[in-house]
Amino acid sequence: MTPPTPADGLTRAQVAERVSTGRTNAFTADTSRSAWSIVRANVFTIFNGIVFACFFVLFAIGRWQDALFGLAAFSNAIIGCVQEFRAKAALDRLALMNAPRALVRRDGAETEVVPGDVVLDDVLVLRAGEQVPADATVTQSRGLQIDESMLTGESDPVEKHPGDEALSGAVVVAGEGLAVTTRVGADSYANRFAGEARRFSLVASELRSSIDRVLTWVGWIIGPVGLLVLNAQIIVTGGYATAFSSGSWQQAVVNTIAALTAMIPLGLVLMTSIAFAVGASRLARRQVLVNELPAVEGLARVDVVCLDKTGTLTVGDIVFDAEHTIGGASPSRADEVAAVLAWYAAAPDANSTARSLRADHPVRAPLHVRGDIPFSSARKWSATVFEEVDGTWVMGAPEMIFGDEATSSSTELGRTVTRLAESGRRTLVLARAEQPLSESEIAEERLPAGLAPVRVLTFREQVRPDAAQTLEYFRRQEVAIRIISGDNPRTVAAIAREVGLDVEEGFDARELPDDDAELARLLDSQQVFGRVTPEQKKRMVTALQSHGHTVAMTGDGVNDALAIKTADIGIAMNSGSPATKAVARLVLLDGQFSHLPDVVAEGRQVIANIERVSMLFLTKTAYATTLAVVFGALILAFPFLPRQLSITDGLTIGIPAFFLALMPNASRYLPGFLWRSLSFAIPAGVVVAGGLTWYDAVARGLGVSEEQLRTGATVILAIVGIWVLAVLARPLNRFKVLVVGAMFVLLVGIFSLPPARSFFALVDPGEELALALTGIVAVMIAAIEIIRFVHRRVVVDRVRPSGDRTGETERAAQAARGSTVARVLTNGVAALAYVFGLLATAFGVLVFLSRYEGTVGRTAFSLLGASIALFGLLVLAIAAGVRRGSGLSRLLLTIVLTLAIAVSVAVLLAGDRWDWGAGITGLVAGVLVTLLWTPPTTHRFGRIRDSSMGRGRP
Repeated sequence: MTPPTPADGLTRAQVAERVSTGRTNAFTADTSRSAWSIVRANVFTIFNGIVFACFFVLFAIGRWQDALFGLAAFSNAIIGCVQEFRAKAALDRLALMNAPRALVRRDGAETEVVPGDVVLDDVLVLRAGEQVPADATVTQSRGLQIDESMLTGESDPVEKHPGDEALSGAVVVAGEGLAVTTRVGADSYANRFAGEARRFSLVASELRSSIDRVLTWVGWIIGPVGLLVLNAQIIVTGGYATAFSSGSWQQAVVNTIAALTAMIPLGLVLMTSIAFAVGASRLARRQVLVNELPAVEGLARVDVVCLDKTGTLTVGDIVFDAEHTIGGASPSRADEVAAVLAWYAAAPDANSTARSLRADHPVRAPLHVRGDIPFSSARKWSATVFEEVDGTWVMGAPEMIFGDEATSSSTELGRTVTRLAESGRRTLVLARAEQPLSESEIAEERLPAGLAPVRVLTFREQVRPDAAQTLEYFRRQEVAIRIISGDNPRTVAAIAREVGLDVEEGFDARELPDDDAELARLLDSQQVFGRVTPEQKKRMVTALQSHGHTVAMTGDGVNDALAIKTADIGIAMNSGSPATKAVARLVLLDGQFSHLPDVVAEGRQVIANIERVSMLFLTKTAYATTLAVVFGALILAFPFLPRQLSITDGLTIGIPAFFLALMPNASRYLPGFLWRSLSFAIPAGVVVAGGLTWYDAVARGLGVSEEQLRTGATVILAIVGIWVLAVLARPLNRFKVLVVGAMFVLLVGIFSLPPARSFFALVDPGEELALALTGIVAVMIAAIEIIRFVHRRVVVDRVRPSGDRTGETERAAQAARGSTVARVLTNGVAALAYVFGLLATAFGVLVFLSRYEGTVGRTAFSLLGASIALFGLLVLAIAAGVRRGSGLSRLLLTIVLTLAIAVSVAVLLAGDRWDWGAGITGLVAGVLVTLLWTPPTTHRFGRIRDSSMGRGRP
């Protein structure tokens, strides 16, 4: 078939023929994770394989009651897949709605089509800001420059001439041209690479890499530890010969499976995936498209935000303001000036600034171009020679055309430009040279000699109404702001002052040092930069990164594409060019700058909550691994059945972790996520394992049965697990209290209701063992409190920036209120609350265990004892809030103490003799309630509604 001519392009019939034969640019590329990758990541993993294998082994030997962990693993996989599929659906819909467009020439007219409708031999119209939709050969070029950095790694734009190849995915940064497509669809250059900019890519993240490292460590040791435990369990049952002859090997296998499944932090992987997916979905509801899920985590690390002025701080719509005649300009050329300005406004490749001239300068007498140097964002000027008008006309940034003369107070041009720029208006200059452009000037893109200014043109931009509030948020969060613009530094500084930044004048990017180290130091001291070229924007981002900063770059123009791609988090406005949106990790779909605080807050929530949750899971891994090694080395029977570990895993870790991972949390990001998590988890795990080993020795010394020993061990692990949960959830708010309390109530139900006790093989541990484990639990709880105290003071606070002490400002204000007597009383109440909490917990556990089985009356005492223990746990958790003057904590403590009084009274009335424990509990609770609501103590507490869910730290 006859190839198309550049003037006309393909005919409708030629397009239809190519569509029918499949020669189109249609290519199915996931804009987010593929369905198979989601299923594979959540189901087909090494550790899921281990868990499911253990699950089926237990089923095969008839111990289905001990296979509950398999159901939990199935549920985790299903929940993870569903959450990610929901996020994928939302992201794919948004990506489809915001797909870029392609400009082609067909039947002699320009037509806009979706990239997938481009066919082989189509004539592409390439202009600045467009993205090449398919591989093509350039046929016409007028200063055409294409940035292929996202494909080839070459950062400098490449000048394209007729016959050169333009690769799909490349960006037109200057000039214009035509090109005929040569490869489309899956055959094109960009589509042969999985890393093409518009596709999802799983970028490296500290969360994922840290968790993968833990899983690798567990993977290396789980085999040897499993053999050690299995050997010990078989020896305990009487040796290999006896075990296989009597069938007791089955119990050895069950014990080994219990040890192995406890070591695997499966839920941590699930929680991380869900937190990423939910974070992306939340941002999607706020009209923020997340191209890469791990970018949600990256938001938490941002400490410098680089902003392009136009389209970010300002609305982006340029409005023509006025013409300012320079004294030397000849009035007789007014008609020529009007015609030239009208041509610039109506030119096919006119940018938004030039187009704003159309209303005031309509085309009356069309001009024809005889030669020109197209506009380039690097040069910031264009030059044109017309057939109807004498000389060469140049329009662009005053400083780029006239240099220092444009800012000098000794020239009329300098005084005019300076005065106008300081008022916040953008300025361009129209200049004229008597001689037309020579061939060498066009080839070398040089300004003609003898240029004289004719007009200074001013343009206005509307500052976004939410810009000042957004920048104030960043200031409070200690996120530094750098405004990087291609406009006049004085104009940029004026806009910066209007949005609340304390700057006198902007720094002229033409004076930026060539040395990268000096540039980095300059960026630490300067906030506003003008006349910045696209390459300089990229250098500035790189320089900030070299000083250890995590940089977010926002912008909407094609000149921002390189910097957005280089930044740690690239954020594009939806009004920007397709190229800019293609390389950005986030796109603000409605162009609202005010979404940026939401974006940063969402990232901080994800990483802070996952750090909190990881301590739960890693503590379990630590104590399970230590227990397995200790009991395997000492040849002891493992003290749990798998079904009993399912209780503690689900109610003290799995279910509450799901809620904690999704709760608001505004803590600043701190490097060293894995170290901080392990520095708590390992000591806490050792304490739990040590306490259970101590308990095992005591229980065996008392000569209790295996069922009683396992029951006591399960009780210890449940209570200590709830305690660890409450410790890591601090500071508590109403939702965290609800989660922790609900888990404790469920545990009480399992230990109290006969069907649950029967299913989980829980029996009466006996009075002596109950007393022993109560003392052991108290020691373990005290040790965990000490570990958490040291962890926060030595590990967390040591790396926390001095300005980031979440809630300390509020606490200082609370401390300033009231008298010394009030402070002493408040601290005294908090101390009594701590003591009361410890006593109530210990007493409740004792009552609960000493009446574990028996008549209905004893069951009632069991429930009352569990309730008292729950109150004790909550009182201890709330006591810290009371010490800080939290109004919500005072209310919660009052409610808890009132209920404790009621429960104590009920115990006294139900008993046949005086119960000193219940009596003392009621008395102490009454004294504390009185002190809480009696002046001067009451003045120390803030309002209840001032309590914030977002406060807290890992």
